Amino acid sequence: MDEETVEQVRAAVRAVPAGETATYGEIAERTGLRSPRLVGRILAEDGHDLPWHRVLRADGSCAPHLAAEQSARLRAEGVLMVDGRLPRPIRARAALPTEVEDGAPTARDGS
Repeated sequence: MDEETVEQVRAAVRAVPAGETATYGEIAERTGLRSPRLVGRILAEDGHDLPWHRVLRADGSCAPHLAAEQSARLRAEGVLMVDGRLPRPIRARAALPTEVEDGAPTARDGS
C-alpha cells in the first residue's frame, strides 16, 4: 500500500474527535479505499499511535480481538456500549469529516 493512502487513513482516524466514533467503512469511503478491510489492515500495521479505538465495525461493535480494551478506551471518553455495540441512534449522529485533503480533514456540510 502506498504511503499517501496510509497517511490519508491516518489523518481520517486522527480526525475522529474524542467521544465520537466512525466505522471502518466510513474511513474507507472518505479516503477513497475500495474496502473497509484495508482500513483495518492499515490500523493493525501502522495505527498504534492513533485513536484506533474510535473506529468500529459497521454494526457498531468492537474488533473481537480488542473488544475489552477498545470498549474501555471508549468508555473513558464517555462512549458507552450496550451489549457490546454502540447503540444505533448514537451511530447515526456520529460526525466525521467528508474529505481528507493534504492530510487535513474538511468538515461535512460546513459544520
